[in-house]
Amino acid sequence: MKHFKSMKHLVSQFSGLWLLSIVVVVIYGCGGAAGEAAAGNPAAAIPELPVMTVDTASTITTRDYAAQLEGKVNVDIRTQVDGYLDKIFVDEGGFVKAGQPLFQVNDKPYREQLNKDIANLHAMQSSLAAATLNVEKVRPLVENKVVADMQLKTALAEQQTAKANVEQAEAAVAASRINLGFTLVKAPVSGFIGRIPKRVGNLVGKGDAAPLTTLSDISEVYAYFSMSENDFMDFSAGATGSNMEQQLKHMRPVSLILSNGNVYTHKGRIEMVDGQFNKTTAAISLRATFPNPASILRSGNTGKVRTSQDYQGALLIPQAATQELQDKFFVYVVGDSNIIKRQIIQIAGSVDNHFIVREGLKRGDKIVTAGIETLAEGTPIKPASGAPAKDTTGTQK
Repeated sequence: MKHFKSMKHLVSQFSGLWLLSIVVVVIYGCGGAAGEAAAGNPAAAIPELPVMTVDTASTITTRDYAAQLEGKVNVDIRTQVDGYLDKIFVDEGGFVKAGQPLFQVNDKPYREQLNKDIANLHAMQSSLAAATLNVEKVRPLVENKVVADMQLKTALAEQQTAKANVEQAEAAVAASRINLGFTLVKAPVSGFIGRIPKRVGNLVGKGDAAPLTTLSDISEVYAYFSMSENDFMDFSAGATGSNMEQQLKHMRPVSLILSNGNVYTHKGRIEMVDGQFNKTTAAISLRATFPNPASILRSGNTGKVRTSQDYQGALLIPQAATQELQDKFFVYVVGDSNIIKRQIIQIAGSVDNHFIVREGLKRGDKIVTAGIETLAEGTPIKPASGAPAKDTTGTQK
């Protein structure tokens, strides 16, 4: 019985070794076959990727800049006198013409002051008349040597004092008339009335922090925006002229993109460029003027100014052919023996799904257009046909 168990154990060990040998043979056979396949066909490990030849094209690019809109004229309406607000002649948001009454401040104190100053003027005029009569009376007496010259000199001095008093009274009357006129506040320009925070009965004055209202002339609107230094150099490159005024006339018209994404009907023009770049932001401020005949635009609106620029002979490459790393863009250029090399490029703008290359590539260079995520510099590829760059128009990002 013991002998039988030993034989059974020996047979079990032999069977395990036999199965292990079969597994080793199978694995070795598979691996050997794969290795021989790889060794016999090295090209099977080289990736086949689309490649395109860089060419030039003509295109128009546009770029959008955030803008703040203001009316052609924005006037804070304030009173020049203190008093209670008696009347409001306009409604918020209403359109008024230049010279139209807006507010009435209680004028009774100023009217009474005017009457008082007029009465004082009359008194001074009477004093002047009396002084003049005295001079006329004393003069012949002095000439006939009835009285001393001193009396005539005294009379003349009194006459001069009376004249000065009359002039002073006349100035007071004029000032009172002006103050009385200030009680009726009129529109200095035509435009739209803003919010009116004061109500009838409120005490108003020239020292108030807030104005009575704001009047906006929006027959034209100004769109203020900023450009980077590079963008401004590109945009103004085609403008000719010996001074900035002439150059502004040759700049391309600009469009306005409203806050809802719609394009404003009328084109605008650049009419102001700041005299210097901001040292902190390295940007320069510009102003575009847009006509506003339908009064659609209002002060305080926001939008985007869209500029356009022609590129003749631009190098266009697909954005998918680039990699961005630390604010730098790279492409893989196909060299001799289809060995790839990573190349730094500078981007001038973008059109649809293409980049405009400023530096780093030239016409005739070949670049990989897809599958570049896993590529390493110095490795070979198998080129496949790629789509060439086409003429296109789009919006810069």
